[in-house]
Amino acid sequence: MNKISTNIFIENTYEDFLFDEVSFYNDVKKMFEYMLTLSEIKNSFCLKNLQYSTLTFDIVLCNDKEIWRINKQYRNIDRPTDVITFAIFADSEPDNVFIFDGEINLGEIIISLDTIKTQAEQNNTTIDDESRLIAAHGMLHLLGFDHQSENDYNFVVETQNKIKAVINV
Repeated sequence: MNKISTNIFIENTYEDFLFDEVSFYNDVKKMFEYMLTLSEIKNSFCLKNLQYSTLTFDIVLCNDKEIWRINKQYRNIDRPTDVITFAIFADSEPDNVFIFDGEINLGEIIISLDTIKTQAEQNNTTIDDESRLIAAHGMLHLLGFDHQSENDYNFVVETQNKIKAVINV
């Protein structure tokens, strides 16, 4: 297969939060491209055996109020969270997936910068590190990986940490 092109669109709707979106974009792109090289990803993800040339997804950065609204509306959970992923492609039935001109839209990752800041403080890390870790988590969901069982959870956590480590080398 030829090199896959990636289109990642980042929208920061949280105007009052100082966040380096350019650096975030560069790191996310690097992590995603690395993710696609991992055999544990390539051999079991939702794109296996499909022909495509471009993968696209969106990341929306927001505050706790917005992610709380989304969490309640779409997941019936009445509280904010760090990330919500709408894995449009991975969650669709095989007969309902679309590849248009070689491009696949994987979906959308929504990240609360308020919760990221709180978790960074709790985990004694930086907002940059926490946001990258959560982005890696969301990207795994976009590719069809979930954590409904303990084994699946361990795989997602180990893999997200491995992927995030690529930008810290």
